[in-house]
Amino acid sequence: MTHILFIAPYYPPEKGAAATRVSETATRLVKRGHEVTVLTTVPNYPTGIVPEEYRGKLLQEEMMDGVRVVRVWSYTSPNRGFVRRVLAQFSFGCLAPILGGRAVGRPDAMILESHPLFNVIAGRVLASSKHSPFILMVSDLWPASAVALGALRNKTLIRLAEILEQSAYKSAGLIWALSGGIRDGIIASGIPADRVFLLTNGADLSKFAPQDMQEARKELGWDDRFTVVYVGNFGLSHGLTTVLEAARKLQDHKEIHFILVGDGAERIDLLEKARQWDLKNVTFYEAQAHDRVPLVVAGADVCLVPMKKRQLFEGRLPLKMFEIMAAARPFLLGVEGEARRIAEEEAGAARYVEPENVEALAEGILYLQEHPEEAKLMGERGHAYVEKHYDRDQLTASLDAQIAKLLGKETAPSTVATSAAENVSPASEVIAGKNPN
Repeated sequence: MTHILFIAPYYPPEKGAAATRVSETATRLVKRGHEVTVLTTVPNYPTGIVPEEYRGKLLQEEMMDGVRVVRVWSYTSPNRGFVRRVLAQFSFGCLAPILGGRAVGRPDAMILESHPLFNVIAGRVLASSKHSPFILMVSDLWPASAVALGALRNKTLIRLAEILEQSAYKSAGLIWALSGGIRDGIIASGIPADRVFLLTNGADLSKFAPQDMQEARKELGWDDRFTVVYVGNFGLSHGLTTVLEAARKLQDHKEIHFILVGDGAERIDLLEKARQWDLKNVTFYEAQAHDRVPLVVAGADVCLVPMKKRQLFEGRLPLKMFEIMAAARPFLLGVEGEARRIAEEEAGAARYVEPENVEALAEGILYLQEHPEEAKLMGERGHAYVEKHYDRDQLTASLDAQIAKLLGKETAPSTVATSAAENVSPASEVIAGKNPN
């Protein structure tokens, strides 16, 4: 049995892609026979509000689905305002090894979730003190993404962040890239390709599966209008103002209803815009527990996966697109590059619309409304594709092989396929099995 420690500031009951990815992976590693500990902080994302039962303690532990979760106190802040967010992330990175170092025991291997990049501080301290190698999971090329969004402009801070980024890459035993674009960016920075492996987001097929839309709407209390759903983080990178502008353009289509479910840095601004524009065809819902998201997706005629138009984002593979496909719902994809290749060209599960193009988004919605049979076929193709290539169970088996590689252990070829770190094939080929991992 291998003792694996995850260091991640986001973990259930928090919502969001990072918490989902770590928890779904951790529970599956337990099922594969490993002992898994997660070092995290108290639940607070994205509101910054800590639930009553988690307040007032420097250290607390709980068991969740076989995973031992060690929570330490850190400064918390709503996911709004760049300086306060960075301070909260820095706080966890510095305090986690001090407050939780003894409680996590001596792991054989660690997996360090990044972004936020400040997790590296905690990882480096614990890796050194416990003589444990670690895998750095990279879900965002930071600080490049913050610079692209205009959130980070100070040249000195940018340079310091870049130094921390390179230090993290060089100190990691292996680097886990969540998309081919991220992997290519890491390699381009000078990291040897054989230290970087590709393992994308995927879907938990025990949660996300085809459901009857009318039954889902009945439970949700929705009416029978053509329903366009966005569910997820209301973040700076998602370009949700474009969604509201499309809703504004389609106001005369009384049969179309936009539903936005989630929370995040842009929520207050979006609510204000919807009020100013008097958008009676838009309904906002609070963020839902991840266990409830499959029901929300099932109630949609079409889902949305938008992003801002930035070249850097062409290498992103949003978690929500895999979950939507697993649920057999069609979606409009506002992401160029790798995501488009997989979802539209290979899976045939999405219709691409140019990012931040209001006309294209509105036209895409009308097209799927007018072609229900095509929309249904897109959903069916998406489910079949994810079931074959992006099942979270399969992805965790591949991660298990990388952990074995990190520790210098042999893994039987019949159990786990060849490592993706040993090639630089496109993401679709690596995961689809043309170069199995």
